[in-house]
Amino acid sequence: MPAILPVSADLNERACFCQTCLSKTLAEKLTVLIANTPHDELLTLAGRYRTPPNQQAVLQEYLDYSKENGLTVFSAWYHLKRGSCCGNGCRHCPYPS
Repeated sequence: MPAILPVSADLNERACFCQTCLSKTLAEKLTVLIANTPHDELLTLAGRYRTPPNQQAVLQEYLDYSKENGLTVFSAWYHLKRGSCCGNGCRHCPYPS
């Protein structure tokens, strides 16, 4: 898992840190971060996690995409890591129109 954001658990609650639960928790935190952070700062942050052109991207469910009715829906975080808008009108496109 990429070390994108700190994840803390309330010590009075039992927290699961399996890959699925951790991905869901990070995705929730990323949604808040994306909504409250200037676009330039988000691009800088996401750029650190961009896959080099000569490598195949390893995508994490819930962080980079989710499955809806059998279809893959890319997240805003995925699009930010991509580095630019593809122009396809994606549902979670974080780029200004």
